Amino acid sequence: MSLDRSRFLARSTSAVTLAIVVGLLASCGTKDKLATGAIPDDYRTRHPIVIAEAERTIDIPVASGDTRLPQGTRDVIRGFAAEYRHASSGVIQIMLPRGSDNSHAAHAVRKDIRRQLAAVGVPAKRVIETSYEAGATGDAAPIRLSYVAIAAQTAPCGEWPEDLTLNTLQNRNYYNFGCATQSNLAAQIANPTDLIGPRQMSPIDAEQRGEVINTWRGTETDNGGTTVIFN
Repeated sequence: MSLDRSRFLARSTSAVTLAIVVGLLASCGTKDKLATGAIPDDYRTRHPIVIAEAERTIDIPVASGDTRLPQGTRDVIRGFAAEYRHASSGVIQIMLPRGSDNSHAAHAVRKDIRRQLAAVGVPAKRVIETSYEAGATGDAAPIRLSYVAIAAQTAPCGEWPEDLTLNTLQNRNYYNFGCATQSNLAAQIANPTDLIGPRQMSPIDAEQRGEVINTWRGTETDNGGTTVIFN
């Protein structure tokens, strides 16, 4: 009985050892698979930069006793109008508050806003006035300027449709990975049409080209890095 028991224990130990070795080899293969196939999805595909319509707005604060705009506010309106001329050919809206304590002052300064827009070159026929219900809350409701233009943008960030821990265990990037980078890149694109294709080359400036050639012909750099000018 003791011999049979010894043989049984030896066989059991061998089986357990074999199972452990197979498990270790399998785990190594899994790790290699995760390492070589990590992050299969591309954040640029999940959060693409697209060209779409976007509303651009700016709020102009108006106190209840204002009869005209201060110089700083005029500069802001002119800057907004310059961006409008560069990005849009549609209309620009002047949205006036209705029912607020400063509604009379807002109607008084709207003419000043129109003058600032005209000074930058915005035609009067492209400026329309609308109103919105502000309510008598006691606060100074702003005048909102808005227009619609083509812009480069991405979908809003901050969505968490999946469990973050599962993606981490599977060595995959989470859903919001790269969204902020794509959004910042889209905001830095001054001309969204650059994403469609390259611009046409501008005409050659013959005068500037002549100055560059003359400068290059009149200078020479020796081996020591010293520039010698020939008269």
